[in-house]
Amino acid sequence: MTRTLTLLSAAAIVALSGAAQAETETSQLTVTLTGLNPQTGSVMVGVYAGEDDFENGGGIAGATVEVSGTEATVTIEGLTPGAYGLKMYHDVNGNGEMDTNPFGMPTEPYAFSNNAKGRFGPAKWDKAQFELAAGDNTHAIDFAS
Repeated sequence: MTRTLTLLSAAAIVALSGAAQAETETSQLTVTLTGLNPQTGSVMVGVYAGEDDFENGGGIAGATVEVSGTEATVTIEGLTPGAYGLKMYHDVNGNGEMDTNPFGMPTEPYAFSNNAKGRFGPAKWDKAQFELAAGDNTHAIDFAS
């Protein structure tokens, strides 16, 4: 009987510690955007988990933040720890699309995580990826750079 109670107690402790660990295994990402000019419109943010999603456009989350100054902040919750990348553009005219010229070149400001720059196209995963830890995380992006 004592052995059974000990085993049940041990199982309960393991279950409770697993539940507590599961609660702390989520991540929150707060992104600070600077260098926003003009100071109108909104920034559309895409969150990508892994190189394939980042390179092929399979975002797992997104957010929109209104622009009313040179800086803005957006928070994305419920992510799991791991490698992520961000793509974003400043929708200056509010039409919900990234405007381009006749050659397909963007005419509205855009940026990537780590302030990564693309060469003849968007930034690559290896330059834009960053690790998201459990709990609160911050990331800064400068549209002016």
